[in-house]
Amino acid sequence: MNEAVRERKAALRRRIKTALRALSPTHRAMASAQACSRLQQEKVWIEAESILFYSPLADELDVGPLLRETLALGKTVALPRFDETQQVYLACRVQNLNSDLLTGRFGIAEPGDACPAIPLNRLDFLLVPGVGFSVNGYRLGRGKGFYDRLLKSAHGIKCGVGFDEQVIDDIPVEPHDVCLDCILTPTRWESASGARF
Repeated sequence: MNEAVRERKAALRRRIKTALRALSPTHRAMASAQACSRLQQEKVWIEAESILFYSPLADELDVGPLLRETLALGKTVALPRFDETQQVYLACRVQNLNSDLLTGRFGIAEPGDACPAIPLNRLDFLLVPGVGFSVNGYRLGRGKGFYDRLLKSAHGIKCGVGFDEQVIDDIPVEPHDVCLDCILTPTRWESASGARF
């Protein structure tokens, strides 16, 4: 990786994380509910039958209510599970939030070994967390590249999810970075350039 790009990404991560720390728990909860409600109005969301969710970290937008609702609707729900052998995330089906989830390697709730993997090309819609997002669809991750590898193999609509404070004008792009199809925040639904819906 180009050293200048790495330093610029690190500076952006610090800036965004500082802004996120300033958000109160009440603001986080209200903003999360607002973003979930906004997504529920979108045709691509309504039509999606198989969806990859994420287990939110403390500084990430909470999509938990959508996950529970999607399970209740009988749609296919998956969450990422880290595969130690391959050092990649797999999408694994979840049917019961009480019995299917365990604490994974990074302290994140993820599907247990009994939850079957779903081929990434079978997912209709992917909710993608990140540290930051650009308006043209690029994502600033946490710097390990795990999500980029997952996204590269997925064919469904890739939707970056975050608070308004996480959307910035520009993110340095490298060859391995995957462009998202859309960005969801509490106040925005942005289709990235070239989105197919």
